[in-house]
Amino acid sequence: MNKRTLGKDLVVSSVGLGCMGFSHAFGAPTERNEAIRQIRSAVEMGYTFFDTAECYTSLNADGTIGYNEELVGKALKECHKEVVIATKFGVRLENGTTGRPIPNSRPEVIRKSVEGSLKRLGVDCIDLYYQHRVDPDVSPEEVAGVMEDLIREGKISHWGISEVTEEYLRRAHEVCPVTAIENRYSMMARSYESLFPAIEELNIGFVAFSPMANGFLTGKYNKNSKFEEGTDYRSLMPQFSAEGIDKNRELLALLHFTAEQKNATPAQISLAWMLCKKPWIVPIPGSRKSERMQENANASEILLTSEEVKALDNALDSIPMSAVFGGTR
Repeated sequence: MNKRTLGKDLVVSSVGLGCMGFSHAFGAPTERNEAIRQIRSAVEMGYTFFDTAECYTSLNADGTIGYNEELVGKALKECHKEVVIATKFGVRLENGTTGRPIPNSRPEVIRKSVEGSLKRLGVDCIDLYYQHRVDPDVSPEEVAGVMEDLIREGKISHWGISEVTEEYLRRAHEVCPVTAIENRYSMMARSYESLFPAIEELNIGFVAFSPMANGFLTGKYNKNSKFEEGTDYRSLMPQFSAEGIDKNRELLALLHFTAEQKNATPAQISLAWMLCKKPWIVPIPGSRKSERMQENANASEILLTSEEVKALDNALDSIPMSAVFGGTR
C-alpha cells in the first residue's frame, strides 16, 4: 500500500485500520483468536497504521472487562517496530463499556492512562497518542504540556487530538506540535473541511474516522438490516433507520454510478474521494473481515482527478441526506 506522512515525520499506510469494532460498539465481540488473526492479516496486506483507544472495551462472559488495546497489542507484538499504533486517552464511558463518553484530561488522569495503555499494548512507547475528546475543564495548554513531558520521557513519540476545533488546536500546537487530528469525516459528514486551511498551514495530518459513515456508504445495508440493541451503536444511527435509507437513496445512487465508472465498489469510492482530495488525509475504516480490509486497502489505488473530486463535492452539496452519527467513538 502507498504511504502518507502525518505531520512532520510519522509515516503510515495511506489507509489505516480502525480496530474498535473487534471488541466494542458493533455487536458481539469477535472471538479473541480470530480478531488477532484478522489484525495480523491486515499487516500482510500492507497496513501499517492501527487505531485503538483506552475506552474501547467490552464485557467478558466472566464479568471482567476486555480491552481492545490488548487485542491490538497481542496481534502486533511481533511487528510493532514496523507499524504505527495509535491509541487515545481522556474518555470514560458512562456505563463502563457503553454509553455517553465523559471527558477527563486532568494531568494525573493522563499519567495513569498512558501507563495502562503501554502495559496493555505491550510497548515501551506509543507512536501516536490522541486526546480522545476535548475536556472543557482543562486548557489545551495544560494538556499539551503533559504531552511535551511524555514525549521527553520517551513514553509517546507523537500526539494528536480527536474531534478538535481550530482554536483549541492552535493553542495546543503552540505548546507542543500536534502531529494529527482525528475527526469524523465522510461524504455524509463534511463540516470539518473548515479545518483544512489551518491544518495545512500547521503541517498537521487529518485522520478520518467513520470515513464510510459507520459502513453505510458501502451500500450493503437496507431496511431489513438488523443491529443488536445496546451493543451495536448502528441501531441508534439515523442513516440506518428506514427513514434514513429512503432519504439517502440519491447519495447511494451517486456512489454506485461512480463506482461503475471506475470499476470499483461504493466503499472504495467513498475512500478514494478523500484520499484524492488531500495528500495528508488518512482514513481509518473499521472492518472485521479480511476481504473488506483488502477492498479498503485497494481504494488507495483508485485515482480521481481534481475535477472528478470537485464534481462529487458539488453533488454532495445538493443532494438530500439524513443525519449521520458516529456513536460514542
